[in-house]
Amino acid sequence: MPRATPAPTPAISTAPSTALTSVRLRPAAVLVAAAALAATLASPLAAPARADHADGARTDLPAGRTAVSYVVRPGDTATGLAVRFHAWTDELVALNHLGRDGRLTVGQRLVVPVVDARRGTTGSEDARGAPGRRHPDPGRERVRRAVADAARRHGVDPHLALAVAWQESGWQMDVVSDAHAVGAMQVLPSTARWMEGYAGRPLRLHRLRDNAAAGTLLLRVLARETDRRRHVVAAYYQGLGAVRAHGLYAETRTYVRNVEAIRRRLEEGRPPA
Repeated sequence: MPRATPAPTPAISTAPSTALTSVRLRPAAVLVAAAALAATLASPLAAPARADHADGARTDLPAGRTAVSYVVRPGDTATGLAVRFHAWTDELVALNHLGRDGRLTVGQRLVVPVVDARRGTTGSEDARGAPGRRHPDPGRERVRRAVADAARRHGVDPHLALAVAWQESGWQMDVVSDAHAVGAMQVLPSTARWMEGYAGRPLRLHRLRDNAAAGTLLLRVLARETDRRRHVVAAYYQGLGAVRAHGLYAETRTYVRNVEAIRRRLEEGRPPA
Protein backbone atom coordinates (compact mmCIF):
# COMPACT_ATOMS: atom_id res chain seq x y z
CA MET A 1 0.00 0.00 0.00
CA PRO A 2 2.52 2.76 -1.00
CA ARG A 3 1.48 6.26 0.29
CA ALA A 4 1.81 16.18 1.93
CA THR A 5 1.18 19.77 4.58
CA PRO A 6 -1.79 21.78 3.50
CA ALA A 7 -1.34 25.36 2.35
CA PRO A 8 -1.90 27.77 5.23
CA THR A 9 -5.40 29.15 5.45
CA PRO A 10 -5.39 32.93 4.98
CA ALA A 11 -5.71 34.61 8.34
CA ILE A 12 -8.84 36.59 9.02
CA SER A 13 -8.24 40.28 9.52
CA THR A 14 -9.83 41.69 12.64
CA ALA A 15 -8.59 45.24 11.94
CA PRO A 16 -11.38 47.79 11.45
CA SER A 17 -11.82 49.01 7.91
CA THR A 18 -11.84 52.70 8.95
CA ALA A 19 -10.08 54.67 11.64
CA LEU A 20 -11.70 57.25 13.96
CA THR A 21 -10.04 60.67 13.74
CA SER A 22 -10.36 63.46 16.29
CA VAL A 23 -11.82 66.62 14.66
CA ARG A 24 -13.35 69.90 15.92
CA LEU A 25 -17.00 70.30 14.81
CA ARG A 26 -19.34 73.26 14.86
CA PRO A 27 -22.53 72.78 16.92
CA ALA A 28 -24.65 72.28 13.76
CA ALA A 29 -22.21 69.71 12.42
CA VAL A 30 -22.36 67.77 15.68
CA LEU A 31 -25.94 66.75 14.96
CA VAL A 32 -25.01 65.60 11.48
CA ALA A 33 -22.07 63.58 12.80
CA ALA A 34 -24.18 62.03 15.54
CA ALA A 35 -26.81 60.99 13.02
CA ALA A 36 -24.15 59.47 10.77
CA LEU A 37 -22.65 57.57 13.71
CA ALA A 38 -26.08 56.22 14.70
CA ALA A 39 -26.66 55.05 11.13
CA THR A 40 -23.29 53.33 11.13
CA LEU A 41 -23.99 51.53 14.40
CA ALA A 42 -27.32 50.36 13.03
CA SER A 43 -25.81 49.05 9.79
CA PRO A 44 -25.68 45.29 9.01
CA LEU A 45 -21.97 45.14 9.77
CA ALA A 46 -22.70 45.81 13.43
CA ALA A 47 -25.23 42.99 13.64
CA PRO A 48 -24.28 39.75 15.36
CA ALA A 49 -22.93 36.99 13.13
CA ARG A 50 -25.76 34.91 11.75
CA ALA A 51 -27.00 33.17 8.64
CA ASP A 52 -30.38 33.84 7.05
CA HIS A 53 -32.01 33.41 3.68
CA ALA A 54 -31.26 36.23 1.30
CA ASP A 55 -32.89 36.94 -2.03
CA GLY A 56 -33.08 33.47 -3.57
CA ALA A 57 -33.97 34.99 -6.95
CA ARG A 58 -30.70 36.87 -7.48
CA THR A 59 -29.87 36.86 -11.17
CA ASP A 60 -26.10 36.69 -10.59
CA LEU A 61 -26.32 33.30 -8.83
CA PRO A 62 -25.26 30.16 -10.71
CA ALA A 63 -28.13 27.88 -11.69
CA GLY A 64 -29.42 25.60 -8.94
CA ARG A 65 -28.21 27.83 -6.09
CA THR A 66 -30.00 29.58 -3.23
CA ALA A 67 -28.53 32.76 -1.74
CA VAL A 68 -27.93 32.68 2.01
CA SER A 69 -26.67 35.75 3.85
CA TYR A 70 -23.88 35.26 6.40
CA VAL A 71 -21.79 37.59 8.57
CA VAL A 72 -18.17 36.47 9.02
CA ARG A 73 -17.10 35.38 12.50
CA PRO A 74 -13.56 34.96 13.90
CA GLY A 75 -12.05 31.74 12.60
CA ASP A 76 -14.16 31.54 9.44
CA THR A 77 -12.53 30.68 6.12
CA ALA A 78 -13.99 30.59 2.62
CA THR A 79 -13.39 26.84 2.36
CA GLY A 80 -14.88 26.17 5.78
CA LEU A 81 -18.03 28.13 4.95
CA ALA A 82 -18.38 26.32 1.64
CA VAL A 83 -18.26 22.97 3.43
CA ARG A 84 -20.69 24.13 6.14
CA PHE A 85 -23.30 25.50 3.73
CA HIS A 86 -22.86 22.95 0.90
CA ALA A 87 -21.45 25.47 -1.58
CA TRP A 88 -18.55 25.69 -3.99
CA THR A 89 -15.54 27.59 -2.63
CA ASP A 90 -14.72 29.17 -5.99
CA GLU A 91 -18.34 30.32 -6.44
CA LEU A 92 -18.36 31.82 -2.93
CA VAL A 93 -15.09 33.65 -3.61
CA ALA A 94 -16.19 34.94 -7.03
CA LEU A 95 -19.69 36.04 -5.96
CA ASN A 96 -18.31 38.06 -3.03
CA HIS A 97 -15.22 39.38 -4.87
CA LEU A 98 -12.88 38.00 -2.20
CA GLY A 99 -9.78 38.02 -4.36
CA ARG A 100 -7.36 35.24 -5.18
CA ASP A 101 -6.56 34.45 -1.54
CA GLY A 102 -10.21 34.34 -0.40
CA ARG A 103 -9.42 36.62 2.54
CA LEU A 104 -12.31 37.31 4.94
CA THR A 105 -12.82 40.13 7.46
CA VAL A 106 -14.73 39.69 10.70
CA GLY A 107 -18.12 41.40 10.36
CA GLN A 108 -18.11 41.16 6.56
CA ARG A 109 -21.49 40.15 5.11
CA LEU A 110 -21.34 37.44 2.48
CA VAL A 111 -23.80 35.88 0.09
CA VAL A 112 -23.29 32.10 0.13
CA PRO A 113 -24.47 30.32 -3.06
CA VAL A 114 -25.86 27.16 -1.45
CA VAL A 115 -26.29 24.21 -3.80
CA ASP A 116 -29.96 23.24 -4.05
CA ALA A 117 -30.18 19.60 -2.97
CA ARG A 118 -33.04 19.07 -5.41
CA ARG A 119 -30.84 20.04 -8.35
CA GLY A 120 -28.15 17.40 -7.86
CA THR A 121 -24.60 17.92 -6.68
CA THR A 122 -21.52 20.06 -7.11
CA GLY A 123 -19.20 21.75 -4.66
CA SER A 124 -17.35 20.60 -1.60
CA GLU A 125 -20.23 18.42 -0.33
CA ASP A 126 -23.05 16.80 -2.22
CA ALA A 127 -26.76 16.84 -1.36
CA ARG A 128 -26.28 13.92 1.06
CA GLY A 129 -23.34 15.66 2.71
CA ALA A 130 -20.66 13.42 1.15
CA PRO A 131 -17.52 15.53 0.64
CA GLY A 132 -16.27 16.11 -2.86
CA ARG A 133 -17.96 16.39 -6.22
CA ARG A 134 -20.11 13.56 -7.54
CA HIS A 135 -17.93 11.27 -9.65
CA PRO A 136 -19.31 10.62 -13.15
CA ASP A 137 -18.42 6.92 -12.97
CA PRO A 138 -21.17 5.11 -11.01
CA GLY A 139 -18.79 2.59 -9.45
CA ARG A 140 -16.42 5.25 -8.19
CA GLU A 141 -19.36 7.33 -6.97
CA ARG A 142 -20.55 4.40 -4.86
CA VAL A 143 -17.07 4.12 -3.35
CA ARG A 144 -16.92 7.87 -2.65
CA ARG A 145 -20.20 7.79 -0.76
CA ALA A 146 -19.33 4.64 1.17
CA VAL A 147 -15.92 5.94 2.29
CA ALA A 148 -17.33 9.34 3.29
CA ASP A 149 -20.14 7.70 5.27
CA ALA A 150 -17.73 5.34 7.03
CA ALA A 151 -15.38 8.20 7.88
CA ARG A 152 -18.19 10.13 9.55
CA ARG A 153 -19.35 7.11 11.50
CA HIS A 154 -15.86 6.53 12.87
CA GLY A 155 -14.87 10.15 13.54
CA VAL A 156 -12.37 10.49 10.70
CA ASP A 157 -11.96 13.52 8.40
CA PRO A 158 -13.93 12.41 5.28
CA HIS A 159 -11.67 14.40 2.96
CA LEU A 160 -8.62 12.59 4.34
CA ALA A 161 -10.24 9.16 4.04
CA LEU A 162 -11.33 9.92 0.47
CA ALA A 163 -7.84 11.14 -0.41
CA VAL A 164 -6.27 7.94 0.91
CA ALA A 165 -8.81 5.84 -0.99
CA TRP A 166 -8.13 7.70 -4.22
CA GLN A 167 -4.38 7.35 -3.82
CA GLU A 168 -4.74 3.66 -3.00
CA SER A 169 -7.25 2.54 -5.62
CA GLY A 170 -8.72 5.45 -7.54
CA TRP A 171 -12.01 4.73 -5.70
CA GLN A 172 -12.27 1.24 -7.18
CA MET A 173 -13.25 -1.95 -5.38
CA ASP A 174 -11.88 -4.50 -7.85
CA VAL A 175 -8.23 -3.80 -7.01
CA VAL A 176 -6.01 -6.36 -5.28
CA SER A 177 -2.30 -5.62 -4.84
CA ASP A 178 0.61 -8.04 -5.11
CA ALA A 179 0.71 -7.99 -1.30
CA HIS A 180 -2.99 -9.03 -1.26
CA ALA A 181 -4.30 -5.65 -0.08
CA VAL A 182 -7.96 -5.52 -1.08
CA GLY A 183 -10.43 -3.02 -2.47
CA ALA A 184 -10.95 0.71 -2.33
CA MET A 185 -8.95 1.25 0.87
CA GLN A 186 -6.36 -1.45 0.00
CA VAL A 187 -6.59 -3.17 3.36
CA LEU A 188 -4.58 -6.33 4.13
CA PRO A 189 -6.55 -9.32 5.48
CA SER A 190 -4.44 -9.28 8.66
CA THR A 191 -5.27 -5.59 9.16
CA ALA A 192 -8.96 -6.33 8.66
CA ARG A 193 -8.83 -8.95 11.43
CA TRP A 194 -7.18 -6.33 13.68
CA MET A 195 -9.91 -3.76 12.83
CA GLU A 196 -12.66 -6.29 13.56
CA GLY A 197 -11.87 -5.77 17.24
CA TYR A 198 -12.79 -2.08 16.84
CA ALA A 199 -15.76 -2.71 14.56
CA GLY A 200 -17.19 -5.40 16.83
CA ARG A 201 -18.12 -7.58 13.86
CA PRO A 202 -16.51 -9.49 11.00
CA LEU A 203 -15.18 -7.35 8.14
CA ARG A 204 -15.32 -8.86 4.66
CA LEU A 205 -12.94 -6.81 2.55
CA HIS A 206 -14.61 -7.60 -0.77
CA ARG A 207 -17.77 -5.87 0.47
CA LEU A 208 -17.60 -2.11 -0.08
CA ARG A 209 -19.14 -1.15 3.27
CA ASP A 210 -16.76 -3.40 5.21
CA ASN A 211 -13.74 -2.30 3.18
CA ALA A 212 -14.53 1.36 3.87
CA ALA A 213 -15.05 0.58 7.56
CA ALA A 214 -11.73 -1.25 7.86
CA GLY A 215 -9.77 1.57 6.19
CA THR A 216 -11.38 4.40 8.12
CA LEU A 217 -11.08 2.53 11.41
CA LEU A 218 -7.37 2.08 10.70
CA LEU A 219 -7.03 5.83 10.10
CA ARG A 220 -8.77 6.46 13.45
CA VAL A 221 -6.47 4.07 15.30
CA LEU A 222 -3.36 5.59 13.69
CA ALA A 223 -4.55 9.11 14.58
CA ARG A 224 -4.65 8.06 18.24
CA GLU A 225 -1.11 6.69 18.04
CA THR A 226 0.52 9.67 16.30
CA ASP A 227 0.38 13.42 16.83
CA ARG A 228 0.66 14.60 13.21
CA ARG A 229 -1.61 14.00 10.25
CA ARG A 230 1.30 13.33 7.91
CA HIS A 231 2.42 10.53 10.22
CA VAL A 232 -1.10 9.07 10.14
CA VAL A 233 -0.95 8.97 6.36
CA ALA A 234 2.62 7.66 6.40
CA ALA A 235 1.72 4.88 8.83
CA TYR A 236 -1.23 3.85 6.67
CA TYR A 237 1.23 3.21 3.84
CA GLN A 238 4.45 2.22 5.57
CA GLY A 239 3.15 0.73 8.81
CA LEU A 240 3.17 2.34 12.24
CA GLY A 241 6.06 0.27 13.57
CA ALA A 242 8.26 1.08 10.57
CA VAL A 243 7.49 4.79 10.84
CA ARG A 244 8.46 4.74 14.52
CA ALA A 245 11.61 2.73 13.93
CA HIS A 246 12.89 4.28 10.71
CA GLY A 247 11.03 7.51 10.05
CA LEU A 248 9.50 8.13 6.65
CA TYR A 249 11.03 6.38 3.66
CA ALA A 250 11.51 8.46 0.50
CA GLU A 251 8.61 6.73 -1.24
CA THR A 252 6.46 7.27 1.85
CA ARG A 253 7.14 11.02 1.73
CA THR A 254 5.97 11.03 -1.89
CA TYR A 255 2.84 9.13 -0.91
CA VAL A 256 2.08 11.62 1.90
CA ARG A 257 2.52 14.59 -0.48
CA ASN A 258 0.15 12.99 -2.97
CA VAL A 259 -2.53 12.29 -0.35
CA GLU A 260 -2.33 15.83 1.04
CA ALA A 261 -2.61 17.32 -2.45
CA ILE A 262 -5.71 15.20 -3.13
CA ARG A 263 -7.21 16.14 0.24
CA ARG A 264 -6.79 19.86 -0.52
CA ARG A 265 -8.46 19.44 -3.92
CA LEU A 266 -11.42 17.69 -2.33
CA GLU A 267 -11.73 20.37 0.37
CA GLU A 268 -11.84 23.01 -2.38
CA GLY A 269 -14.69 21.18 -4.11
CA ARG A 270 -12.53 19.99 -7.00
CA PRO A 271 -12.19 16.45 -8.38
CA PRO A 272 -9.39 14.36 -6.86
CA ALA A 273 -7.37 14.34 -10.09
